[in-house]
Amino acid sequence: MPQSDLGLARLESLQGPTPLGRVGSAGANGIPPGGGQTPPPAEHRETGETPESSMETPATDHGPATPGDDADIPRAALISDAADQVATLVARAVHARCGVVYFVDGDRLVLYGGYGLPLPRADYADIPIENTLAGIVVRTGADLVIDDLTTDERVPAGSPIRRHGLAGSYLGRPIRDERGAIIGVCCAFDAEARRWSDDDRAAVAAAAQVGTLLIAERLSGYEIDRQRRFLDAVLDSLHDGVTACDADGRILLVNARMQQLWDAARMPGDLDSDAVLAHLTDGDGNAVRPEEISLHRALRGERLRDHELIFSGQGRRTRHYVVDAQPIIGPDGRTLGAVQAVQDVTRRKRAERFRTCELHVITALADAPSVEAAGPRVLESIVRTLGWTHAELWLADDAAGVVRSAAQWHTPEWPDGIEVPAELPYGTGLAGRAWQAGKPLWIRDVGLPQSLISAQTAAESQLHAALAIPVRNGLETLGVLTVFADSAEDADDELVALMSGIAAHIGQFVERRTVDDLQRQLTRTKNEYLALVGHELRTPLTSIGAYTELLRDADSEMLVREGPRMLEVIDRNTTQLRHIIEELLELSALDAGHASVQFTPVDLAEVVRESVTRTRKAIEHEPLTVEESLPERLVLPGDRRRLGQVVDNLLGNAVRFSPDGGRITVRLRVAGRAAELAVSDTGVDVPTDEREKMFTGLYRTSRVRDQAIPGSGLGLTLSRAVVQRHHGSIELSEHDGPGTTVLVRLPLDAR
Repeated sequence: MPQSDLGLARLESLQGPTPLGRVGSAGANGIPPGGGQTPPPAEHRETGETPESSMETPATDHGPATPGDDADIPRAALISDAADQVATLVARAVHARCGVVYFVDGDRLVLYGGYGLPLPRADYADIPIENTLAGIVVRTGADLVIDDLTTDERVPAGSPIRRHGLAGSYLGRPIRDERGAIIGVCCAFDAEARRWSDDDRAAVAAAAQVGTLLIAERLSGYEIDRQRRFLDAVLDSLHDGVTACDADGRILLVNARMQQLWDAARMPGDLDSDAVLAHLTDGDGNAVRPEEISLHRALRGERLRDHELIFSGQGRRTRHYVVDAQPIIGPDGRTLGAVQAVQDVTRRKRAERFRTCELHVITALADAPSVEAAGPRVLESIVRTLGWTHAELWLADDAAGVVRSAAQWHTPEWPDGIEVPAELPYGTGLAGRAWQAGKPLWIRDVGLPQSLISAQTAAESQLHAALAIPVRNGLETLGVLTVFADSAEDADDELVALMSGIAAHIGQFVERRTVDDLQRQLTRTKNEYLALVGHELRTPLTSIGAYTELLRDADSEMLVREGPRMLEVIDRNTTQLRHIIEELLELSALDAGHASVQFTPVDLAEVVRESVTRTRKAIEHEPLTVEESLPERLVLPGDRRRLGQVVDNLLGNAVRFSPDGGRITVRLRVAGRAAELAVSDTGVDVPTDEREKMFTGLYRTSRVRDQAIPGSGLGLTLSRAVVQRHHGSIELSEHDGPGTTVLVRLPLDAR
């Protein structure tokens, strides 16, 4: 008898193809023609008779079998109540007490179905094939008919029947697969000795055929389930989402990745569901119509490759997908359904946008003369390429303790303009807090409490997610870059990294422009030094040389008469020359960082008050008045002597630039985290186009030169150096009427 290898390994050879695997190759249910029934021996085919002898009679012409000729069938495939029903049918058909269906598993018998068992089911569940009547059926491959178990010598001595002393009769028939290999035994027991009739044997034979069908059916179902599980595992392991529908658009298959992409809680049941189209656009941003859904197009026979879709659901981050779709065609050419594979390319798209954004930012910075000029283009590139709504660039003013708005940009589609304050104090607002923290800050929704944005501003702007990135140069914070979205979003490390890179580009740009400015200042300073040597130094030297020559050539009478005056002129010019040289040396030391600045708590109000007192004494006979507005005390960290130099220089310039008299006003106040000292006069004003040059070297304005007002221009330059060493700033501020106002800002806290 051929050895049976029926099971998972050989099922492919027995079954035909289906969409999920393979099913029966001969009949509709995977059973050979005739239902898998083994034909009777040739001598009985015409008459339909069966052997009448009570001896073992071959059921087929396959020859004897051995215990090794069993089927390798998974036990899990044979768990079924139907086998018990077959056993019941056998027992009742032959009017026997017990019916049993065994399955051969190697050298053991596994109880497949049972009815009226005389012993506990556990005694039959899994037993060795040797020393059993069923084992005889398997070995011989023929029916086994025993009318009296107590007297028949074929009953093995070690069988359960002998061990338990059971009496009665036995009728067993092999169960074969469609190739004739024995895979089990169908048998009937009766409690009393009896002669089994031909009808009894025919009934058991029919039951064996049913067993063949039953096992084949179970194996087919098991294989289909196995292949389905295999397919599910393959689909669930894919990085792409897979969806399949039938010809009516009902969704039949969705793998795990697709559920993640779609959100399992919102998975639609069919293609006509509104959930399919919600927030879905094509690659150009156009809303997708129902007939344009990928699976609908595939059902119409289209094959899609790399079809772009964008999902931008409310409250969910925008995702980009690439879809492949095609119809599922049956063997008759009809469309059975459609399948699509969806790949999430959001990261790739974002990487492309990030590169584009960075390139645009670099281009904008390369062509701009200043960060203020580059700001709008930089922010526009960020907003447009990254899909944000609004962006701002702030520059830090350490001396004033504020960040000032340098640029802003929002999408033209935004309904209302977004009001941005001119400046924010240190630690206030999103930009001020990012400056204080010195690290990126992400706010999921600025409309929530404690979001660093005022509730009124958040409500009016209708903005939600926000990100602030410090613009740094080394350890120094130069400013803050902030961006806002129109929806709440969780922190995105990739976006933070990109924005940090853009902020670094801006920081490098500011540093390069600072270096360029310093180089221009150096060139201008060299020229001014030459002018100083040519005028400010040469003039006193010429005077000293001339009077020295006169003294050398003078006679005694002239020395008595003119000598003291000449010596006074020489002394005055020597003092002036020494003062210029000392200021130059001190300025050089301050710029180079060699001059020491001793920081101690200084009452700036007292320093200013003392300088005002000295100035009043110096101009008591001049048509000038000095007004002051000072607090009682204003203590900050600084070098008292050098801060006194600054105040003296500012008041000295105010006096010098008011040759016709007027009023000098001195104001000192606290503004944010800085002290502000303003010195105003009503004398010679500074042309607008020359204001930026006042503190960049030995510069004297054209109007000062025209009116021949003495001075070298070193005073303001030296004051700038001292103020910068105090981490402050000095500038010409807006002034009403004639004259000039110099504004000095010094930080109140130590830096």
